[in-house]
Amino acid sequence: MVCFAALAVVVPAAKAGQDAPTPAPASASAIKCRRYKESPMSDSIISVEHLFKSVTDSTGTLDILRDIDFALNPKETVAIVGASGSGKSTLLSIMAGLDTPTRGTVRLAGQDLFALDEDARAGLRAQKVGFVFQSFQLLGNLTALENVMLPLELAGRRDARQAATAMLGRVGLAERLRHYPRVLSGGEQQRVALARAFVLQPALLLADEPTGSLDFATGEKVMELMFALNQEQGTTLVLVTHDRAIASRCARCITIEAGRVLGS
Repeated sequence: MVCFAALAVVVPAAKAGQDAPTPAPASASAIKCRRYKESPMSDSIISVEHLFKSVTDSTGTLDILRDIDFALNPKETVAIVGASGSGKSTLLSIMAGLDTPTRGTVRLAGQDLFALDEDARAGLRAQKVGFVFQSFQLLGNLTALENVMLPLELAGRRDARQAATAMLGRVGLAERLRHYPRVLSGGEQQRVALARAFVLQPALLLADEPTGSLDFATGEKVMELMFALNQEQGTTLVLVTHDRAIASRCARCITIEAGRVLGS
């Protein structure tokens, strides 16, 4: 299994299939976002170029992604939306270099992810990418402070404790530094996850259903914090979500239907 808590540094390739069933909005294509002007791919923080993903078993071949092609601008906020099983989470996994495409290219900061070996991909991911997940993916045997220190320590930062303490203070958890995940609420755990994701100031943050395990009010607070940190750090933010209200706050929506980009 992939150790998601240290995902920016750990590199095992994760198997990906279709998204796990979760409630979908009545119509993903009904989600509206503000207009945007797409930059040339040479200016992009990440570009996905004619991407295909298929899996084959005893029953035949299943096409999960079909000719996905787009580029994301620095500092852009993007929602990836679509029904369960449309391929959203598989796409996010390939964008992170955790799964491999059948065909196609992903360029992160101008580098072809799949022309690199796993160690080189991990190094690039550690420098450029942060992650936030629905299930938080905190290490239960580490305190909140230690969870946030982990990527800093793996990156060789000597100020890991100071930087992690400051980031936990930024997300409102200055009084919870020494608490373990089991005694934190869901909202607090997701704020620890946000602190861990943003503490290295990534160029790209990938978030997979970040409010899916939270009640509405808590989810709203977490998203306010995520968008605020995004603005402060100038991160490109990519959200996989079923929540139309969250998607509509992004500058751009990419709708996936039956493995294809329906619109963006």
